[in-house]
Amino acid sequence: MPAHACTRRRFLQDSVRAGASLSVAASLVSSNRVLGANSRLNVGVIGVGGRGAANLAEMKDENVVALCDVDETRLGKALKEFPAAQKFTDYRDLLEMRELDAVVIATPDHHHAPATVRALRSGLHVYCEKPLTHTVAEARLIGGLARELKVATQMGTQNHQAPGYLQTVELLQTGAIGSVREVHVITDRPGTFWEQGLTRPEESPPVPAELHWDTWLGPAAERAYHPAYVPFHWRGWWDFGCGAIGDMAIHLLDPAFWALDLSGPVTVRAMGSPAQPESGPTWMVVSYEFGQRGNLPPCQVYWYEGHAQPPLDIAKDLPMNGSLFVGDEGRLAVQHDEDPVLLPEEKFQNYKMPEPYLPRSPGHHRQWLEACKTGSATGSNFDYASRLTELVLLGNVAYRAGETIRWDDVAGQITPKTADRFLSKEYRKGWEL
Repeated sequence: MPAHACTRRRFLQDSVRAGASLSVAASLVSSNRVLGANSRLNVGVIGVGGRGAANLAEMKDENVVALCDVDETRLGKALKEFPAAQKFTDYRDLLEMRELDAVVIATPDHHHAPATVRALRSGLHVYCEKPLTHTVAEARLIGGLARELKVATQMGTQNHQAPGYLQTVELLQTGAIGSVREVHVITDRPGTFWEQGLTRPEESPPVPAELHWDTWLGPAAERAYHPAYVPFHWRGWWDFGCGAIGDMAIHLLDPAFWALDLSGPVTVRAMGSPAQPESGPTWMVVSYEFGQRGNLPPCQVYWYEGHAQPPLDIAKDLPMNGSLFVGDEGRLAVQHDEDPVLLPEEKFQNYKMPEPYLPRSPGHHRQWLEACKTGSATGSNFDYASRLTELVLLGNVAYRAGETIRWDDVAGQITPKTADRFLSKEYRKGWEL
């Protein structure tokens, strides 16, 4: 890396840590982080199993200089494919590397913000898996940092600009089904992939030799190791994951958030299985009530997870792991990874689809890599992703608070104040933001 880039990065780190204006750092990032379109990025990958392995495969044409995982077995497998990469088990050490241009973050949810904030403050381009953060407060912090620093960012919602979602947005924005006043979104999780509604295991089995358990815990409070958490089922535990809504609504609510401009003050209600202090519900229904948004009418958005059942009239048209938009002139159903369907089909059998007008993506990872090198745009950038994540996680806030909440997205304030404690969390020493 050129000497001036190292100097620039060190200045950025020192200025942010010293409390200097981020606008100064932002101008430095925007002027020095843009590479030639054919350059190879120096990339570090944090988390190399599961989604991390898939993300790592997308980096094969770049210069992968560092790999990090708390599981030595997974790390060793990845190092066989990228033997020149430096090995880390703690991403805080990886992020001290001066030669890095960009990082990919594919950790459990509770590590997303600690890793992302550190990377952004180091002037790095960042790709982070969904949900962008573990809490609402983290989403607002990261959204603000990304807007100020102007590095290339992308949240791992791989379907955000897939053909089916783009066509869904275009149909809704061009009025194919008229004004939309209701949206219904459903997932079969939890239950299909992991369980929720759990109490903490009492057993304390030995930590596997390959696992750095304390580092895996990271910002979370200390607790004994148990396979109920690692490597996959952490999703159902509040200390580590965001439950089914955090896992799937980030994907499934995305086209509604985009097409219907789901912004402004929102009232959120939630009901579900009896609340457990440490684990998410076995089923939950959340309603988000939005007022008038410009020319868009008030809209009610319903989320169903686990064993929750929508009304029969909705259920007949609502695809599992998908969305149903109810408009004044028809309905539109879209399943994850599929093309949208206008309903009733007989009414729309001769409907002329709108000419495509939204930019088509070269691929979710490729779009981010091009943005790192040229300064081009990304669709699921952290400005957009932080606002979507914030909205989704308010469902958990309403459920855990056990009462209807009102959220002011401009002021970042919630009523009643008794729900405020679910907007943020505490961090273990050494893992603070």
